[in-house]
Amino acid sequence: MATQGVRGVSRVLEKLEKSVKDGNYYEAHQMYRTLYFRYLTQKKYGELKDMLYNGAVLFLERDQQLSGSDLGILLIDALEKSDDYDCNSWSHKLTKIFRHINSSTPERDTFLARAIRWSSRGSSHGHPLLHRSIALVYWDEKNYAQARHHFIYSQDGKNCARLLIEFQRSQGFKDEADLFIVQTVLQYLCLKNKSTANQTFTSYTEQHPRILKAGPPYLLPLLNFVWFLLQAIESRKIHLFAVLCEKYETSLRRDPCYIHYLDKIGQIFFGVKPPQPMHQGGSFFGNFLESFLSGLDEDSEDESAQASTSGIARNAPVEHDQLD
Repeated sequence: MATQGVRGVSRVLEKLEKSVKDGNYYEAHQMYRTLYFRYLTQKKYGELKDMLYNGAVLFLERDQQLSGSDLGILLIDALEKSDDYDCNSWSHKLTKIFRHINSSTPERDTFLARAIRWSSRGSSHGHPLLHRSIALVYWDEKNYAQARHHFIYSQDGKNCARLLIEFQRSQGFKDEADLFIVQTVLQYLCLKNKSTANQTFTSYTEQHPRILKAGPPYLLPLLNFVWFLLQAIESRKIHLFAVLCEKYETSLRRDPCYIHYLDKIGQIFFGVKPPQPMHQGGSFFGNFLESFLSGLDEDSEDESAQASTSGIARNAPVEHDQLD
């Protein structure tokens, strides 16, 4: 009986595939949807997921964007209803569907949002493997901004660095070689991903042709700041963190987002309290430093700061705003 059931399913799928290949797209799509509800009611999840995946690919390979996208979204629904959250098995298949959906198709964003949400079980941002796969698709499409966004939630620092170099060289100004990597490293740290932050920074500084000297020290002050910051995080020395922020204040002002990232990094890695309301007449940066240093023992702070400052002074070159 079970064998007959399998044969029956196979015959139905063969007829469906033939219908699609013969160009009977509307009828085939409606039959796929009918079988979706039937298999879902019968809890035939294995057959259902295979059918929807193969059907989505069949439609999309024939540029039937709406039908293929619809089956792709139904596939994610089936994964959720069957409690199948195996990202290692499904990330490649979901990415294949995503790759085949035209970027101009509105359902593409819906499919991606559903896929990321499905992969987010046990995390708040989605599975790193799925993000990496999606980032590679966007990279192939030269959509650097979206590729970068998804690499931030991945664990692939080497490819992220390569993407950033290509992004900066093709669309950034020549004096922004440091800005692209600094923002990315700070965002990785805000996500508590130290290892990928380190890997991305190392790969970027070793491979970028406009970074003339393998550091440290680097010719660009922000690169020195990030290198020291990564060391400070490893040692968990809040005084070093404070001295770094103060010494590199001028360079850090190049992007107003940096102070917000550093505020979060201070809370995550150094136990810094959230900043207090800004004092009247004070700068945001100054109040930031004052806020997270409040409560520290002054003698200990002076001693550690003096030692840290001497170490930074020996390694950090004179600040330059541009490479050229």
